[in-house]
Amino acid sequence: MKAYQLALVLMLMAAPAIAEIIAPNETPRHVGQNVTVEGVVSDVHHAASGKAIFIDIGGHYPNNAFAAVIFEGDFDKFPEVDSLEGKTVDVTGAIKLFRGRPEIILNDPAQIKTK
Repeated sequence: MKAYQLALVLMLMAAPAIAEIIAPNETPRHVGQNVTVEGVVSDVHHAASGKAIFIDIGGHYPNNAFAAVIFEGDFDKFPEVDSLEGKTVDVTGAIKLFRGRPEIILNDPAQIKTK
């Protein structure tokens, strides 16, 4: 019986933590935390510089509540990004502030899921 309990404890310890699900307007209160932001994609914007793609959630820039950002080196990992506009998505990662605005940097397709 002890071997079973030990195996169960080890499985639970190895299980990934489930991120808290929050709304886009709650993101400023969760800076530095690993969360899942759930909302409707208002706009997918390719920067004029060609170095970033912004997925605006909770409004259009500059009035969006939150953005997920994909940088140039990771574009190939997200070939369907433009099809996200108007869809409800879950974006998971650590919230950071860039120029006072909350964002999550996407570098793995598993970080964004359509609902």
